Amino acid sequence: MARIILYTGKGGVGKTSVSAATAVRCADLGYRTIVLSTDAAHSLGDSFDLPLGPTPTPIAPNLWGQEVDVLHQMDEYWGTVQNYLSGLLVWRGADSLVAQEASVLPGMEELASLLQITHLYESGQYDAIIVDCAPTGETLKFLSFPEAARWYLTQIFPFQRKMAQIAGPIIRAMTDIPTPDDTVFESIKQLLIQLDRMHDLLADPEKSSVRIVLNPEKMVVKEAQRTFTYLSLYGFPTDAVVSNRILPAAVHDAYLQGWKDMQEKYGALVDQAFSPLPIYKVPLFDQEMVGLPMLRRMAEAIYTEQDPTQILYHGQTQTILPSNGGYDLKLRLPLVDRSAVDLGRFGDELVIDIGNFRRNLILPRSLAGLDVQRAGFEGDTLVVHFAAPPAP
Repeated sequence: MARIILYTGKGGVGKTSVSAATAVRCADLGYRTIVLSTDAAHSLGDSFDLPLGPTPTPIAPNLWGQEVDVLHQMDEYWGTVQNYLSGLLVWRGADSLVAQEASVLPGMEELASLLQITHLYESGQYDAIIVDCAPTGETLKFLSFPEAARWYLTQIFPFQRKMAQIAGPIIRAMTDIPTPDDTVFESIKQLLIQLDRMHDLLADPEKSSVRIVLNPEKMVVKEAQRTFTYLSLYGFPTDAVVSNRILPAAVHDAYLQGWKDMQEKYGALVDQAFSPLPIYKVPLFDQEMVGLPMLRRMAEAIYTEQDPTQILYHGQTQTILPSNGGYDLKLRLPLVDRSAVDLGRFGDELVIDIGNFRRNLILPRSLAGLDVQRAGFEGDTLVVHFAAPPAP
């Protein structure tokens, strides 16, 4: 069974280098490994210092690389629907080029790229699939689409398709407005089915893991926290955090001391925000991370002797579930003195103090506008209930 490991994080944190280094380590351990970039602005080939194409390209023994062709993926999964929508916009008077661009739904390019993961997994040709995601946590938010897609496919889609079959001939007889035919509906159906399969695959903790790459800087850590919250909200398993580009302790320079102090401060925040996930701390190297020797050096710094394909953390540290008209945020806190727990709320941030330990959680938008109604323990799990404020 292949393992899928996705690396996500803010742009510029070194996510592509970490993905490439992980792939090199997996290949060196004997796993048939492919590393692919789903970012429209590819830089994966630059990490290996060789050109990569839209199909798997050999890099080293047991190692292939791929930079997904977004246009090809879009045409395969959305082309038929896009042609219909752009025709409809042209009929309404839009310029043909504008209509072609406007008929692409927000997020479709990222989703089309991510669907390549399912194809590679089901091919059975690889033991490890390493994914360098687009440089934003928003990419993974689009993976919530399959939940809505499943409902649409079972509840609304059959009715709309039947209505189109009945009303289509009548509309075409009275006007020249483009109407969707069976090929459009079949294309939508196949896309939704593919999205559902992708969701099931990436949400399976035995098959897939998401790892967050960050630098110990305030804005980067906050975005990483938000990404982690959304991953928990949508049920995608996160098993590690990689804190990259840390200035080594051996560096003594007055100019860099401010950066070292800042990294120490926000490094402590990383520990607070993501515990008990394992946090891999990677130094800032004295050379650019380009080519196999440097990538092997980085892999050694991240994993030492560890196998990257292993599940690095089992279970979810937090979950968010609907409950009694609101939501329950559940946070596992084993072996905690309950009398020492103190909660604080600052905007979209929930702060949990336990003695000298602090945990900062960034709330998703669905919770940020709600009030904390109550909190308590269920076994070793802290449960915080959010609900709408009472009407005045």
